[in-house]
Amino acid sequence: MQTIRRAEDRGHANHGWLDSHHTFSFANYYDPDHMGFRTLRVINEDRVTPGRGFGAHGHRDMEIISYVLDGALAHADSMGQKTVIRPGEVQLMSAGSGVMHSECNDSDEEGVHFLQIWVVPNRRATKPGYQQRQFPYETRQADWRLLVSPDGQQDSLQIKQDARLWGTVLEPGDEVGFDLERGRGAWLHVVRGEIEVGGETLKGGDAISFEDVAKIGVLGKQPAELLLFDLA
Repeated sequence: MQTIRRAEDRGHANHGWLDSHHTFSFANYYDPDHMGFRTLRVINEDRVTPGRGFGAHGHRDMEIISYVLDGALAHADSMGQKTVIRPGEVQLMSAGSGVMHSECNDSDEEGVHFLQIWVVPNRRATKPGYQQRQFPYETRQADWRLLVSPDGQQDSLQIKQDARLWGTVLEPGDEVGFDLERGRGAWLHVVRGEIEVGGETLKGGDAISFEDVAKIGVLGKQPAELLLFDLA
């Protein structure tokens, strides 16, 4: 079974300094038919104006991934981390028993465009943690690169959940396949570009979920960047 989630059907909030699209219910956007997919709870596509951002606030018992498309995102937290995340890098913060953090545009001149992703952990009240790593785009060309996994395989970031996040970039005509194990589900999010999958054309912001499917085939129609969540 496959189900499409179109970009234009997502929730939307514009706060002036923040323009955000919500794949799943979040904040003031509530849709009982889109509360998440398995342990994947949030995918927000955020655009933040120069010099603005999310001030210090708290989280607990959530695995939070930041994925920057354009610009630079400055991170600071109560664990003492102060970093900047740029395109090609992935950040994973395990909120665990509780952490305070801020995420702000690192530029006073250019906007930042990024995905904020939440995954529900399989354990509560664990020790908070922070990881950040660069995954060069050339290592993802027409092939799936493991970005996040429960065991840190292939130099991926280690998440506290039976979940794997894969990334690829495609040129027109590139084809990639993905084998989905029995009992697992996949959520394929088009970061940008255009692809064909399951007989459907998907563009930036669109997504498609798969359950009870053994093989997923993807064809690049325009230069595209994709994220695939493989979930228990």
